[in-house]
Amino acid sequence: KQWYQRRVRVSTMSERYSFSLTTFSPSGKLVQIEYAIAAVAAGAPSIGIKSKTGVVLAAEKKTKSILYDDTTITKMEMITKHCGMTYSGMGPDFRLLVRKARKIAQQYYLQFDEEIPVSQLVQRLANVMQEYTHSGGVRPFGVSLLVAGVDQETPYLVQCDPSGAYFAWKATAMGKNHVNGKTFLEKRYNADLELEDAVHTAILTLKEGFEGQMTEDNIEIGICTSDGFRKLNRTEVKDYLAALN
Repeated sequence: KQWYQRRVRVSTMSERYSFSLTTFSPSGKLVQIEYAIAAVAAGAPSIGIKSKTGVVLAAEKKTKSILYDDTTITKMEMITKHCGMTYSGMGPDFRLLVRKARKIAQQYYLQFDEEIPVSQLVQRLANVMQEYTHSGGVRPFGVSLLVAGVDQETPYLVQCDPSGAYFAWKATAMGKNHVNGKTFLEKRYNADLELEDAVHTAILTLKEGFEGQMTEDNIEIGICTSDGFRKLNRTEVKDYLAALN
């Protein structure tokens, strides 16, 4: 009975802090940020792989109804000519961050007459996300971003989390089944990957936890090279899937 009462007391204390964004719990956590990270982990999977000459992004794009016009739903957006990003988590939050990222990029271009470096874009975007972890009356963004870019022939793949933390990856997976995705990438990745091989690896990683039939309609693939960022059209995606079957 004493053990049960103690457990209830600890549980009540932790719940006391779970609704406050700006108050640390006794264990030193901001619980709302952990809930935001849980929302990301429940989202549709996204994969990023860096190759020798560029970066590949791949994401699952499933609609809730066959009646949706799926041409209006996108998981990837171009920010500048040489930079694009995808996400796992809440789509509306991603839309807002895309708008902020484009505004940051345009302000830099107006001031310096050149494209913003990927590292600076990510840092400023992460600052926006971090600001939403200590301000009253707001909540953290329920989304993690994968930013792909190329600066002076050097490819970059960077992840931004709801906490405002950001870090570069050689290859990573986010969203549902991200642990299995990362394990698969650890076995398959090598630093000498060509871009074509990176696309194949990204598709295979998505397949690890994919539910149902994978088609050109329910995944999106983007590639970023020194020529710029672009999304593959459905015919190209279909060809890659056919090559793997």
